[in-house]
Amino acid sequence: MKIQSQEIGFDLDGVIADTAEAFIRLACEEHAFCSFTLKDITSFQVEDCLDIPIPVVETIFDAILRNSLATGLQPMKGAVEVITAMTASTPVTIITARSLHQPVEDWLQHFFPAQVCTKIRLVAMGRHDDKARYIHEHKLRYFVDDRAETCLQLADAAITPLVFSQPWNQGKHDLQSVGSWQEIYAMLTP
Repeated sequence: MKIQSQEIGFDLDGVIADTAEAFIRLACEEHAFCSFTLKDITSFQVEDCLDIPIPVVETIFDAILRNSLATGLQPMKGAVEVITAMTASTPVTIITARSLHQPVEDWLQHFFPAQVCTKIRLVAMGRHDDKARYIHEHKLRYFVDDRAETCLQLADAAITPLVFSQPWNQGKHDLQSVGSWQEIYAMLTP
């Protein structure tokens, strides 16, 4: 599959940002839940697969969403390099289910060069289940997301989803997957 760079968009958490690593680290360091690893997160709703009280899960995710920098949220390996390369020829669209725009903007400005940030179109829409509308508005044909349910909805909306492989989406779809940013980069036409 070859994809024009201007026709693909990206989710933030679990695709560009390593939200799982931040969750695991914060659960251990701040709440003493240290007995699980990434492979144990087999559901997008972590409370369904981990023995952590829902209020603790909500506290951790709320901290990540409200101040990604203070929680030490890091980019996924290769994300900064690939997005930076893409912006040399086209804007890059990020559509996130997060409702707060500013913490994402601050995080992007911290990890990406200023000239790259000017070419990132960020949509913080606040819901998982309405991404297709924004993807269509931005005239994208492909979208990379880690939530299997979102990818299945996109496929129904005539958008080609690429599922970013994570433990929580394994065995929950039969869509095309990508396992790394290098794999995404290899699909892009120069």
